[in-house]
Amino acid sequence: MVRYRSEFPSPDELVVCTVSKVFSQGAFVKLDEYGGKEGLIHISEVASGWIKNIREHIREGQKVVCKVLAVDEQKGHVDLSLRRVKENEKRWKREQWRREQRAEKLLELAARKLKKTLDEAYEEVGFAIQDKFGDLYSGLEALAREGKKVFDGLNVSKRWVNALAHVSSSLAELPTFKIYGYLELYSPAPDGVEKLRSAMMRARDSVSDGDVKVEISYMGSPRYRVEVAAPSYKEAEAAMQKVAELVINSLEADGGRGEFHAERKAGK
Repeated sequence: MVRYRSEFPSPDELVVCTVSKVFSQGAFVKLDEYGGKEGLIHISEVASGWIKNIREHIREGQKVVCKVLAVDEQKGHVDLSLRRVKENEKRWKREQWRREQRAEKLLELAARKLKKTLDEAYEEVGFAIQDKFGDLYSGLEALAREGKKVFDGLNVSKRWVNALAHVSSSLAELPTFKIYGYLELYSPAPDGVEKLRSAMMRARDSVSDGDVKVEISYMGSPRYRVEVAAPSYKEAEAAMQKVAELVINSLEADGGRGEFHAERKAGK
């Protein structure tokens, strides 16, 4: 689990959370980047306007991006908002989270080479990288692209630098293959547009990770363009198929329907 030196987030910080309990007046979540500490989203911060059924907006097990409103470290209270996070902020934070997850895997791999635990890796080098570069991924990417000199003055052992340089070399240049397709989606529900949007966002976020990126854009009713970028055609095609299945299955469960059509492939 990606972690930071601080035990608690700061006000106005964007955080990735997992919803643990939904009740009539709000939801409790676990802060994924802060050791699973608990936070509260009051119902007034779940969505704008009057909420008839809170579970139409948030559900147990869901990954959400929240903005920190207030922190009481003595009481261990973290107040959060879901409605105050803009769409571009959600996309940015989700992408940062995926990058950090990939960077942590590389950190763990380097730790294994040195017969260290992930906890030891963070204490001995991970937090220092975050302090200098802002996040793990940026530090490891700089190491891969510019060489070991970027870690000068970092006050970490050469063994760590050598191990990290070895495992992070893949970040210097990751080949990307893109494929395209489009979805034709129909929903008879009164709130059909919102159902379509939610189904596509869930599918996109479920399939995207550090190496696979999915973008879905509106072409004109009822068509939506899907673009998948991945290190190989095989991975891209598998991701495209999964996105289409997730979206169509979600719509069919609500009485709608959908069709997927392959468009074309593009190289690197």
